[in-house]
Amino acid sequence: MKILLKIAYLGTAYCGYQVQPNGVTVQEKLNEAAKAVFGVDCDIVGCSRTDSGVHARGFCATVTKKGSASLETSVPAARIPRALNVRLPEDISVLEAREVADDFHPRYGVASKEYEYLFYNGAERDPFLIDRAWHIPRQLDAAAVAAMNEAAAAFVGRHDFSALRDGDPDEKDPVRHVLAASVTRSGDFISFRVRADGFLYHMVRVMAGTLLEVGRGKIPAKEISWRMSEKNRKLFGATAPAHGLYLDRVFYPAE
Repeated sequence: MKILLKIAYLGTAYCGYQVQPNGVTVQEKLNEAAKAVFGVDCDIVGCSRTDSGVHARGFCATVTKKGSASLETSVPAARIPRALNVRLPEDISVLEAREVADDFHPRYGVASKEYEYLFYNGAERDPFLIDRAWHIPRQLDAAAVAAMNEAAAAFVGRHDFSALRDGDPDEKDPVRHVLAASVTRSGDFISFRVRADGFLYHMVRVMAGTLLEVGRGKIPAKEISWRMSEKNRKLFGATAPAHGLYLDRVFYPAE
């Protein structure tokens, strides 16, 4: 059988999800825990790559025996989260586990993903939010948030998002379908949520940096559409810091 895990993690201490030689990653820790639980080397295949410092609330990954399409285990799926969690660091937690078909792929089978970018708009820094949200001390009023929401709506639809990414040679097709995008405020928190069938490298973070410029009055909300049509990265805002970004939900066709 193949096991699908739903995972939450704080990305602060990790060089992203995917194993790499230059630092500790979330996948590395999951591999270690899975070997301890199942007694064999495992392949942990994730639904996406997250950057260094990015967090996740609903990351999905499958577990199989290394070199195989399945995993033989006597551990019931309902007990797998606890078995893995006692062997994982406190900033990574397996929330759910269930069996899926051997041909299920957690990345290529994704229908859409939803991210949240979180701004903290309090006047003074909050030590409990360090590495959890992007602190913007200058107050953004209701009109500014409304303008940000108007600009976010311009992202919705199937577009060429060449201008809203940083360079990535692996991403040859810049067209993505954004299903929903909105900006809301709750107290001192401003939340940007976006759901799409896929995302380009740093795409959400460039969107977030651009929306902040809209809120500050430096980019008019009504210009977002034509700026996208120009395919010029310089017409958009800076790439927002990784620590405000959360992979919130992953949707598969059956869902």
